[in-house]
Amino acid sequence: MNLAKPDIKPVATDRLPELLRGMPKAELHIHIEGSLEPELIFALASRNGVAIPYASVEELRSAYAFTNLQSFLDIYYAGASVLIKEQDFYDMAWAYFVKAAQNNVAHAELFFDPQTHTARGVSMQTVITGLHRACVDAQTGLGISASLILCFLRHLSEEDAFKTLEQALPFQDKVIGIGLDSGEVGNPPEKFARVFARCRELGFHLVAHAGEEGPPAYVWTALDVLKVERIDHGVQSSKDAALMRRLAKDRIPLTVCPLSNLKLCVFPDLASHNLRQLLEAGLAATINSDDPAYFGGYLNENFTQTFAATQLSARHAYTLARNSFEASFIDAAAKRRHIDRLDERFDAFSA
Repeated sequence: MNLAKPDIKPVATDRLPELLRGMPKAELHIHIEGSLEPELIFALASRNGVAIPYASVEELRSAYAFTNLQSFLDIYYAGASVLIKEQDFYDMAWAYFVKAAQNNVAHAELFFDPQTHTARGVSMQTVITGLHRACVDAQTGLGISASLILCFLRHLSEEDAFKTLEQALPFQDKVIGIGLDSGEVGNPPEKFARVFARCRELGFHLVAHAGEEGPPAYVWTALDVLKVERIDHGVQSSKDAALMRRLAKDRIPLTVCPLSNLKLCVFPDLASHNLRQLLEAGLAATINSDDPAYFGGYLNENFTQTFAATQLSARHAYTLARNSFEASFIDAAAKRRHIDRLDERFDAFSA
C-alpha cells in the first residue's frame, strides 16, 4: 500500500462540498434496516399485507422526532416488520446501494439484525440470502464492493445470541463479521463475552457499538473483553484521556455517525461534535450514516453538514476517507486500489 499521503492543498470553503461529495469513500457503519425509507416501508407493507400504525408516508416521517436511542429503536423495529420475503431484503439493500453509488461509496460493510426478523418467524436463510444477493449485484451493477456484518441485539440475552449464531453458521461464507448493537445503556459489552469468544474462534471479524450513549468504560471492555477490531460510535471516548491514547496508539478505528449523534441528542448541535478532537488526537475516525432513512442524511450529507458546522478542512476530508478504507475488512490490494483512487481525486481537484 502507498503509505505516503499526498500534500493536501487548501480548498476554498465554497468548493469543499464538491470535493466531499466526489471523493471515493467506504461506509463502515450502516444498519441496512435503518436505510428503509418510508416510501419503501409503505410499498412493502402493501405487498405483504402488513398493517403499520401510520396513515401515510408523511405521518410516518413526522414521527422521526427522537429524544434518545430507545425512542428511535421503537420506530425502527416497527418499520422492520414489513420485511418478510427474500425479495424484501434484496429490495431494501438495493435501494441503499443505489444511494451509496450516488454518494461515491466504493465499499460498504452492512450491519443487519437477524433477531429482529427471526423473532417474527422470518428465517435466517431468507434474511441473509436476500441481502447477500444485493451485495453481489451491487458489485456487478454499481461497482460497489460490499459485505455483511451480523449484529446481536444487546438488549436480548447472550443465550439468544448463541442461538442466532448457530442459525447463521450455514451461511458463514456470506457474513464477514459480527457486531453488537441496539440499546447500549445497561447492556455492557461483557454481557456477550462468551459468544464473541466463540465468533473469534470461528474466524469472524469483530466490531461493537460502544461509547455512543454508554460510558468510556464500555469502549474499554469492548476492546479488552470482546477483543473487537473496530469501535462503532466511540464518541464518549473523549471523556477518558487514557482511552484516547490507547485508541490512537493502537489505531483502533471509530465509525462515527455525526447526524445520528445529532438526531439522538448525543450532542446538542453539530458545531459541538467532537470529531475534530478525535482526529487531532490521532484517532482513526471515520464518518458514516448509521440509519440514514431516520437520521436525515446519507453519507455525503454527513460529510457536508459536519464540515460546514465544524470548519474541518480538505486535509481532514482526505484523512477521513483514507481511514475508511484502511479500517475496512477488504484485503490489502483492494485497500491500495481505493486509496490510489482517492489520491487521484485529490490531485485532480487541486489541479
